[in-house]
Amino acid sequence: MVPFLLKSAVSGLLIAAASTLAKRYPGIGALVASLPLVSVLGMMWLWHEKPDAANMAAHAGATFWYVLPSLPMFLLIPALLRHGVGFWPALAAGCALTIALYMAMTWLAPRFGLPL
Repeated sequence: MVPFLLKSAVSGLLIAAASTLAKRYPGIGALVASLPLVSVLGMMWLWHEKPDAANMAAHAGATFWYVLPSLPMFLLIPALLRHGVGFWPALAAGCALTIALYMAMTWLAPRFGLPL
């Protein structure tokens, strides 16, 4: 239970740091949020629990392919906000787009030989 709580605390601190920075310095907050810290921490936790190079390589490769469908959300949300759409509907639309693109990636990837 302690390792889980430690992982949760470290991850929570990173999110809190990004949102706190973003209040005063939106660009720096975005930079911290965009860093692959969650992925790096996840790989560190995974390696600690299962130091297997093949498993880690598969995890890191799949992470790359799953990042791609999440990126359009970060274009859609600001576009909607700039056109007067409220935050919550814009966020919901961005999340819906991401889910649809994840589903498409999960369906398409095997057809192109991408292991996810």
